Amino acid sequence: MKTFQIKLSTIEDVRNFVNKLSKYTVDLDLKSGRYTVDARSLMGIFSLDLLKPIEFVINTDDEKIIKDIFEDVKSWIV
Repeated sequence: MKTFQIKLSTIEDVRNFVNKLSKYTVDLDLKSGRYTVDARSLMGIFSLDLLKPIEFVINTDDEKIIKDIFEDVKSWIV
């Protein structure tokens, strides 16, 4: 498992983030406070407080998948 802090500032950021993650089959979560949502769910993401950074959790130990996901989302990592 690997976690990062990300910031999704615009609706376009959210849409692009979800599109980048749609190709992966591992569990990907976003956590904000006590809420956890699927990182590939537009509705779930919009239910979070996007004014502050969100914890992005990659639920796998496969280093290659983690590296690939990191490369896809690095522009949103804070």
